[in-house]
Amino acid sequence: MKVGIVSDIHCNVRGLELALEAIGDVDELLCLGDAIFEYQFSNGVVALLKERGAHIIQGNHEEVFLSAAGSRARERPGIDPDLLAFMAEQPSRKLLTFGNKRLLMVHSTPWQPTGEYVHPHSAKLARFAEADADFVLYGHTHAQVVKRVGSVLVINPGSAGDGRDSRNDRKLSCAVLDTTTDEVQIMDYADPRFG
Repeated sequence: MKVGIVSDIHCNVRGLELALEAIGDVDELLCLGDAIFEYQFSNGVVALLKERGAHIIQGNHEEVFLSAAGSRARERPGIDPDLLAFMAEQPSRKLLTFGNKRLLMVHSTPWQPTGEYVHPHSAKLARFAEADADFVLYGHTHAQVVKRVGSVLVINPGSAGDGRDSRNDRKLSCAVLDTTTDEVQIMDYADPRFG
């Protein structure tokens, strides 16, 4: 089973399109949150994820946009109400089973309270081993991680829309996981917004 992984698209529809090209033909597509950005909504990003049948979770940007704090932003003209409702229905975490492997999707951390930034060299990565899953996929930091912690393979694909990882020259990135072999391929690509 090949699984394509994107996260932190931040309304960059062209970045998402390039990620989907890089990922190629996969069995499942996962989005680890922050498809939208602050008080902006992207019909294009959400429609493309929905059209592709992606498994989607909400990140901190969806959480704020869909909260009372985002009420004025949700009233802006041009937002597709069906796509907004679709995004509002998405959970904040999702556990999937592929064959005999369990895959947990979270935006920041598998523990409560959520919202921490667990960077690639953080000692807190060890806590991901507490999850009852074979794979834990997370985003939030925009920094790539592929690390086995105990029996759990932890994966952060970086950002498909807002590159902030200095280790890959702040390029955008996405990933493909083979759930049978546990192989992970991370692909970097230039942000089309910056030439």
